[in-house]
Amino acid sequence: MSETIVIDGYNLIKQWDELIDLEVVSLEEGRKGLIRILAAYKKSRGHDITIVFDGWKSDNIGSSHDRIQGVDIIYSGRGEKADEVIKRISDELRAKVVIVTSDKAIETHALKRGSAVIPSADFEMRVRLVSQEEEYGCFDEEEYQPPTGGNKKGPARRLSKEERKKQQKLKKL
Repeated sequence: MSETIVIDGYNLIKQWDELIDLEVVSLEEGRKGLIRILAAYKKSRGHDITIVFDGWKSDNIGSSHDRIQGVDIIYSGRGEKADEVIKRISDELRAKVVIVTSDKAIETHALKRGSAVIPSADFEMRVRLVSQEEEYGCFDEEEYQPPTGGNKKGPARRLSKEERKKQQKLKKL
């Protein structure tokens, strides 16, 4: 079953060394690099991916939508930031979406709506591991699993049902 992943575009670019180098050349190059990488990830994993970029300084009055290599791209409209678009998507889709961002305000908002959130750096690592699996045929799922804090046992140490569902959703990425 595929997941719907909504990505804070510039936030992820700023976390990814390879993309930072492209962004130094131009914002457009950084965006193209991110789209190229995520299109390959989508092809491998089959998840629905939407990248949201700030367009609030642009001449476009409303937000604009595009689809490149199977990846949905949203540019926020004039006077609206990507953060607001991501929050609105989280309001609409709630638990049906995974939000990729390191922005604490978006994270807090999304978690309150029941959306799963993964930090940009963690998502980058997952995408790199999938790419490694595609290229070399080796993939150790344990490498990117968050530490559980030891060998805890018993129901007192068990995560809540809601947290377990979120963990399962993130494992699918």
